[in-house]
Amino acid sequence: MLRRGFLPNIGNLLAFEATARHGSVSRAAEELNLTQSAVSRQIQQLEDSLGVSLFSRSRQRVVLTDVGRLYASQVRGTLTELSDATHQAIALSGTKGVLNLATLPTFGTRWLIPRIPHFLSLHPDATVNFGVRLVPFDFATEPFDAAIHFGEPHWPGAICELLRREEAVPVCSPAYREHEKIRSPQDLARATLLQQSTRPTAWAEWFASVTVEAGNSIRGPRFEQFAMVAQAAAAGLGVGLIPNFLIADELASGRLEVLFPQSILSVGAYYLVYPEHKAEAPLVRSFRDWILEESHQG
Repeated sequence: MLRRGFLPNIGNLLAFEATARHGSVSRAAEELNLTQSAVSRQIQQLEDSLGVSLFSRSRQRVVLTDVGRLYASQVRGTLTELSDATHQAIALSGTKGVLNLATLPTFGTRWLIPRIPHFLSLHPDATVNFGVRLVPFDFATEPFDAAIHFGEPHWPGAICELLRREEAVPVCSPAYREHEKIRSPQDLARATLLQQSTRPTAWAEWFASVTVEAGNSIRGPRFEQFAMVAQAAAAGLGVGLIPNFLIADELASGRLEVLFPQSILSVGAYYLVYPEHKAEAPLVRSFRDWILEESHQG
């Protein structure tokens, strides 16, 4: 609950934050389009209301005290959040619902976002905001209504809906295949293997599935995202082991080609995750129904 007696005048806070950031009353006054005396007066009012000195004053200089330095950092964050909230409120004028979604980068850019126009055609008054999260988080402390998660269906206080499994195939550019004369799975034992850092055993599993002794299967450059692996493979840096649904465009254009039909199925899977208390929220429910249908269609 807000304690109204502890909420300073926002004009005074703006004057204090600008002066703290610039280290100068005159520069703060110029930014705020006020006179120097007005800014000084607002800072004095703030100090009087708090009962502490926020600046030490020496001739023409103002220097934050220890208390002032801590307060400036917190005030700056609060003013930023207030500005963002105001901007969002204005931006959402006329909409009937907002869905804040955390997604994995490659899944979001390669699979989900290209399909979002279809969702919005069904819900024209909705707005979907995207953020990136790579690991599970606490919905109570993050500004998200739902998330795309890869791994096991374990997320405290949340419901996990299976979207799809991850089936990866070996791919490279046509030029790389020709240059390295890759004709059989055995030939990959001497190729440059592009590694996805969150799937460190993928190549070892693939070589085992085709009964090829590859030696050191974790050799080769490492990348944090499948999108980076795909780009590296298309640039001719080596062979990537990538889920085919994430590289549909590259395969269709011929920038990448599947070397061999043998694939590996990851232990984890992609899930839509949302907090239990939002299970019946209209927009969350609509998005859940839509994305489950889309995932079943491929």
